[in-house]
Amino acid sequence: MLKNLFKKKKNQIHSLEKRLNYQFKDQALLYRALTHSSHAYETQETPRDNERLEFLGDSVVGLIAADFFFRMYPDATEGDLSKFKSSASSTVALAEYTLQIHLDEDIHLGKGEERSGGREKSTILAGAFEALIGAIYIDGGFEAARIIYEKLLEGSYAKIKKQGLEINNYKSALQEFLQKEDLPAPQYKTVTVSGPDHHKEFVVEVVVNKTALAKAKGPSRKIAEQKAAENALKSFFGKRIKALTSETFIFKS
Repeated sequence: MLKNLFKKKKNQIHSLEKRLNYQFKDQALLYRALTHSSHAYETQETPRDNERLEFLGDSVVGLIAADFFFRMYPDATEGDLSKFKSSASSTVALAEYTLQIHLDEDIHLGKGEERSGGREKSTILAGAFEALIGAIYIDGGFEAARIIYEKLLEGSYAKIKKQGLEINNYKSALQEFLQKEDLPAPQYKTVTVSGPDHHKEFVVEVVVNKTALAKAKGPSRKIAEQKAAENALKSFFGKRIKALTSETFIFKS
């Protein structure tokens, strides 16, 4: 049984290395990056959980994103660069990158976390991605980590021309727009919450002056609010809005 378990772990690591096009010198680092605290606690096995690697990876991800946008947009202001970096390294964005490389399939979760839908939680997915980048940084250095993360950044941002474009998140942009129109800040009201604890669905409505602007649903209140703000903005600006992530967009002025 132990022999089969070891073989399964080796196959999993080999498959992920192929998808990343990176081979670890120390595969124990990769296995640790995939180990959520819930699994480490339940099994009491080594390696320990990925939280230390996640801490390191958070800083490495931030530096790679800052360097990427600094080089890509030489004329951008500090404020624009900050918005791009925030967009690319947010929990939602990192969770989406995790899904792109199918890293979610390889995370080791405890049985309780698995049952509660942990494999779909943005915080767990983003944490695993940061831990992976931290592990690659230790194993192969900054350049190795940069190459892997930049490939994902290029998929979302490389074709965007900075001239005449603004980046923002939906909720902030909607509030800024309403302020310019001398209207009160939007309010977000939860209409319904349905589904089991591990797979809830929230329906949220964005309201201004008792008038409903838009409604949306999502797996969390935060995501549903962003989608409702997105729908409201699209009703005002239509195709001038181009989605980057589920939180952020590019606005064509």
